[in-house]
Amino acid sequence: MKAALGLTILHVDMDAFYAAVEVLDDPSLQGKPVIVGGPANSRSVVSSATYEARKFGVRSAMPSAQAARLCPQGIFLPGRMHRYVEISGEVMRIFRSFTPLVEPLSLDEAFLDVAGAERLFGDGPSAGRLVKEKIRKELGLVASVGVSFNKFLAKLASDLEKPDGFVVIAPGDVDRRLPPLPVSRLWGVGPKTQTRLEALGLRTIGDVRAAGEKRVVAELGDFGSHISRLARGEDDRSVEPSWDARSIGAERTFERDLASVAAMERELLELSEEVGTRLRSDAVAARTIQIKVRFPDFRTITRSRTLERPTDITTEIYETARALLRDKAGVKGSRVRLLGVQAQNLAAPGAGQGTLFGEKERAKERRLDRTIDALRQKLGEDAIVRARTRENGR
Repeated sequence: MKAALGLTILHVDMDAFYAAVEVLDDPSLQGKPVIVGGPANSRSVVSSATYEARKFGVRSAMPSAQAARLCPQGIFLPGRMHRYVEISGEVMRIFRSFTPLVEPLSLDEAFLDVAGAERLFGDGPSAGRLVKEKIRKELGLVASVGVSFNKFLAKLASDLEKPDGFVVIAPGDVDRRLPPLPVSRLWGVGPKTQTRLEALGLRTIGDVRAAGEKRVVAELGDFGSHISRLARGEDDRSVEPSWDARSIGAERTFERDLASVAAMERELLELSEEVGTRLRSDAVAARTIQIKVRFPDFRTITRSRTLERPTDITTEIYETARALLRDKAGVKGSRVRLLGVQAQNLAAPGAGQGTLFGEKERAKERRLDRTIDALRQKLGEDAIVRARTRENGR
């Protein structure tokens, strides 16, 4: 069967993923305003919220304290990253049962190119509906799917009718669908660029199109050319099943500022464990480790180091992050509000130049990591912890 109008690009986005997994594991939460992201009275931020909570204005990345004011009846949960990683693996497995051309953007969303799968699954819209059905049937979760002839339009489509959305944008739909939408819908336009565009009188995608590329480029440089093409529905990027552009990270805002380097290192170890678990789950390794540090005055810095060979080993991630914290971040004598660890420049775990020296120790650490991963998946995240993550090593 020939693909209809080249509509072979899917963007699949799991609806309220972390919160949905919590409801899946505890059906008593069904229909309730569940908010994942730490205690209501903490300085943490919202990671995910059910649509019952979103009706009150709760959004991802919102401070938990603000979410509690908007939704006093909200059920706040701390989050279980190992469980989300486990379910994400199942979601990605379903994606790859339709096509090998899967480009993950995060744990809960990905692009799929189903151009070569018409004989098995029909055209792009048919494949998109099958993906939704399979996720619902096998995992009990809901996904929104956008289908189009390029990545930007597919991603835009998946967000237009959430939750449980299914939207197709064909070539003939572009001039009708795009112009009324706000400029924030253009991929890459964040709050700062949105404010700048609105100051120029460009509030909708239609305004950007009417202004013409020359004017937008004069105001925004090369980025103006990029958003002008998107405003016309043009995007020539292909779906890349490569990990090179991806990164995997974890960060934490603390209820009380951390005052000692020892406390910061304990948190770095827990963050490194989370990142390592996700790397191993996705069968990738990091060439570069980056830390993020935010001070009480909201000054934020990042420091990174590229390794001789990619790693997915928790201790190697941690020791690199720890060295960056001690030697490059200037935290001694300072308080810290937030810490983050990010794995970048991802590759296959065996890639890179290695030596025989130390390989036995690396193999031992890798076996230990995988044993811990398996125990936590079976018995829960608290089934086994590293002594160094506890105060005074207890």
